[in-house]
Amino acid sequence: MEKKLIKVHHSDNVAVALKNLSAGDSITFEGENVIPTTNVKAKHKIALQAFNPGDRIIMYGVLVGSAGQNIEKGEVITTENVKHQSEKVSRKTATYNWEAPDVKKWENKTFSGYHRKDGQVGTRNVWLFFPLVFCENRNIEVLKEVFEKELLNEDINKHRLLLRSLINKKEGAGQEETTSGQVPVFNNVEVKFITHQGGCGGIRQDSETLARLLAGYVNNPNVAGATVLSLGCQNLQIKIFKDALNEVSPDNEKPILIYEQQQMGTIENMLNTIIEESFEEIKKANKVVRKPAPLSKLKIGLECGGSDGFSGISANPTLGHVSDILAALKGTAILSEFPELCGVEQELVNRCIDDSQAERFLKLMKDFEKSVVDAGSGFDMNPSPGNIKDGLITDAMKSAGAAKKGGTSPITDVLDYTEYATKPGLNLLCTPGNDVESTTAMAGSGANIILFTTGLGTPTGNPITPVIKVASNSELASKMPDIIDIDTGAIIRGEKTIEEMAGILLEYIIEIASGKKSKAMALNQNDFIPWKRGVSL
Repeated sequence: MEKKLIKVHHSDNVAVALKNLSAGDSITFEGENVIPTTNVKAKHKIALQAFNPGDRIIMYGVLVGSAGQNIEKGEVITTENVKHQSEKVSRKTATYNWEAPDVKKWENKTFSGYHRKDGQVGTRNVWLFFPLVFCENRNIEVLKEVFEKELLNEDINKHRLLLRSLINKKEGAGQEETTSGQVPVFNNVEVKFITHQGGCGGIRQDSETLARLLAGYVNNPNVAGATVLSLGCQNLQIKIFKDALNEVSPDNEKPILIYEQQQMGTIENMLNTIIEESFEEIKKANKVVRKPAPLSKLKIGLECGGSDGFSGISANPTLGHVSDILAALKGTAILSEFPELCGVEQELVNRCIDDSQAERFLKLMKDFEKSVVDAGSGFDMNPSPGNIKDGLITDAMKSAGAAKKGGTSPITDVLDYTEYATKPGLNLLCTPGNDVESTTAMAGSGANIILFTTGLGTPTGNPITPVIKVASNSELASKMPDIIDIDTGAIIRGEKTIEEMAGILLEYIIEIASGKKSKAMALNQNDFIPWKRGVSL
């Protein structure tokens, strides 16, 4: 008989509807009769007991809210009858013992990646163009048009003619300029471009934080080298960027080309110089080829966006098991989105390998929440209208499901925003829950693959790190096949276990890490939004 309800944890006092339920249906669940008092949409929660005002709502085995009014057994949980509530946490209360999964199947598996001199291995080989200040965005856009369109053999402008002449010289064509003919394609290097609205104005700390983020992008193993544009007078001075890069990579040997417009004169002269010198370095980067690497060289970012009531039951636990497998293999996983860890802090604190990491996590959480409250909001405002419509009623409820992406392994490090992940195992990274700000941050902290679960659908991608979309339900995968890579709906239907689906996902990760394009890559989805701290959830 098809299951209609599921209870995630044995101590839960609400259940999730696995399909649409009608008022008055008689459902036998765990030996008791549950009758919905109204129609209930799939993904929403119904009460397994009667609640009085103030009674605790438990899901995933943790406090996710409290009754705001009387709730009957069988009544659907809504924003009208339940309010956000979470446990208060002050310290580590238990020693954590982890039972690692059996990874014999994966111990000798490899992916084909780009080996860097510092020991990191990239899943892509990107030459990256970016500005230190928004004043240079237009020049970045011109360079983007020149390089991308010329390499794709599209309509020509004068800067493309310059690049074409360089390409023809490389090929021995003996022509300075041409308006027709096939442009050779580089096989082992991509060219990507970042623009942003920072680098000047605001406070100096914003520019220093942006410098660290951009330095993290350069240090990411997916980046072969970079062309950096500066105006000259901005807050984010070249020295600040160089200092940030030296901090994250003291022995950096990647080629970094830096140009300052106020020192170079005309835009024409500047762009010509950039095109010529960057092209020479891109040619060198193209000579780097993929070689086998162990799975321990993977650093996976764990993200969710457009979440629904099934995300914490299917897609997120699948990522969690992949995270555990990589942790057992000495790989790295990065769990971010601190507003979406609200309510599960005690479990995470107890999983920290020592008291100092636990204390740092709690301090970052409390400081973040205080900044949000000071701005007139709160973590309880995190669930979006789409989340609520699909059954995620409170921030703690959303968080309890979101945290499943981190699996069960010990937490080996706690990182503040822009800090680089260097320790194998599960790392916590302080970011907002905003999809692009979070994925932007994880790439800046070294993620060479990002796993992104969604129940409602989102096209988000990243300019340097492959983003793999994992659907929580098959309806989404069927409706938006152009953005979904993996469908975990079989877990909801009872056709596959979380462990089986994790195995399918890990095989797919190996393919993407070895050069196959994810759906976000095929769509050329290159999102980059730095976090301005204290003003984003």
